Amino acid sequence: MTSPENQSLSALLKKHNLRPDKNLGQNFLTDPSILDNIVDAAEVKSQDTVLEIGAGLGHLTRHLAVSAKQVVAVELDKRLISILEQNLQSFSNIRIVQGDILQLNPRDLVAEDNYLVVANIPYYITSSIIRNLLESRVKPKRIILTIQHEVAQRVCAVSGQMSVLALSVLMYGEPILLRRIPAEAFYPPPKVDSAIIRIDLYPEPILPAEKRELFFKLVKAGFLHKRKTIRNSLSTGLKWTPEKTENLLSAAEINPQRRAETLSLSEWLEVTGQYDKIKKS
Repeated sequence: MTSPENQSLSALLKKHNLRPDKNLGQNFLTDPSILDNIVDAAEVKSQDTVLEIGAGLGHLTRHLAVSAKQVVAVELDKRLISILEQNLQSFSNIRIVQGDILQLNPRDLVAEDNYLVVANIPYYITSSIIRNLLESRVKPKRIILTIQHEVAQRVCAVSGQMSVLALSVLMYGEPILLRRIPAEAFYPPPKVDSAIIRIDLYPEPILPAEKRELFFKLVKAGFLHKRKTIRNSLSTGLKWTPEKTENLLSAAEINPQRRAETLSLSEWLEVTGQYDKIKKS
């Protein structure tokens, strides 16, 4: 059964002769209880500036504006801007920005550090947006994302199920999967369920920039061939002999017959720490 909120949204789109754009991955979230969950998860306070990515028709924007000092709502779809302006005109603390978040500089959007990011983002650009936020020179203190449930599980993976994405997030902060959202809560409903995740960023990444570059070089090499052992995959990725790679793994006290997804963050950090010694040997 279609919810009253989705019926109202459908009528609004019809009024403006619009349809959700599949190419932009538009699935609008209107359930008031879930919108409240997102705001609660972000712990939005009256002194906070919130950068919202993918404002859509302003349902989440409105909930955020009730609690925040300011909401900077970024929306890519030019068709929705006039609707946003009409729907949110009663709020003086909302700034609407039309543009692609991947092409925008957060410093141009928010005036101070320690801002929050809240977003219901299209599945196909989830990794790009997460990477863009984590690597930004002006980082948020907290990120709340509504993303595909399967991707949320990968981001918040435990040891034994690691991925490049999970390790990338762990380098910058601590992720947690908060709740699953059924597909029926969106309009139009996607083919899969979604989830809310929260990432609390550290004041600084675990490794400095030069070591971080090496860390990701090693991680990407390790996951180059997921079905291979970590020794064979690293050997291929680094263009090292299996013997030299085995020396690296032995120095880090890692069984070379393991696979990349079984290595924890601390083990990858140990591999990174041993790399220069073995490379010179």
